[in-house]
Amino acid sequence: MPTAIAVTSADLALPPLDERTVPAVVLRDIDRRPLDQALTDVQVLLEQYGHLVVVCSQAAPLAVRRRLHTLRSLLESDRIALFHPQLPPLGLAVLARQLRQLASCDLSPGVLASAGRLLVHYLHCGALLGSVARLDHVPVGLKSHARSWVPGSQFAVLAHPEPQLVRLGPEAALTGPEFGTWMLVARGRLQSDWVTTALAPAWKVLGLRETELPAESADWWGTGKLIEFCSYLPDLSVLYQLVTSVRRGTCHWCGIDVIGDRCVFCSAGPPAQDGPRETRAITG
Repeated sequence: MPTAIAVTSADLALPPLDERTVPAVVLRDIDRRPLDQALTDVQVLLEQYGHLVVVCSQAAPLAVRRRLHTLRSLLESDRIALFHPQLPPLGLAVLARQLRQLASCDLSPGVLASAGRLLVHYLHCGALLGSVARLDHVPVGLKSHARSWVPGSQFAVLAHPEPQLVRLGPEAALTGPEFGTWMLVARGRLQSDWVTTALAPAWKVLGLRETELPAESADWWGTGKLIEFCSYLPDLSVLYQLVTSVRRGTCHWCGIDVIGDRCVFCSAGPPAQDGPRETRAITG
């Protein structure tokens, strides 16, 4: 049975790209259900799949993130990986789907969970915004902040991999990927075709798809007047090659195969940096 890839809301579970993409496990209302019920549900998932990788947006309510860490601590489990990448919600949904694609391959749970840290570097995430007055995740200069109050102003923003913000105009441009990608677009309450008719051709995307805007996007970007976009690698063969080409190691604490210097399940780092196991289990 493949390792389970979980998200905290249904709108972060994007439709599969092919028949091999495993379904996402949706931890719906994880913070509002009784603790014992949520604990039982996660325990059942561990018994069914063996390992659980939870991809959670930093825009998720604090109660959701606290509940996830509480469940992991109460279960005292080194088979739950909590992943909170610094990505906008649409980018996080794309990353979760890439992990779902890879879950169908012959990757060990530790390598699959570690793959998220690698694949995040191949995502370009941003949005077209009607205002940057409440934008916290990308630096906003005083001039741009003042212009955001001018009626009709729009701003092209890149949040990842390198923050970039420009006021929309004839010469507006954002730095895109230097490799072939597809683009996913999610429309909020902003009317514009700039992303599909100007940005996508400038980035030379190989294909374009549209989806519903995640509910957490308005909070993350500070406005509901937006069009969110993310360019990504869609092919499973390319993703698999990227992951398998990276040197693997073995966690000295739990013995699982990993990519990188920190285990995504037990949180152990290199031997010289280890702390008490109880601390690692709590902090995730």
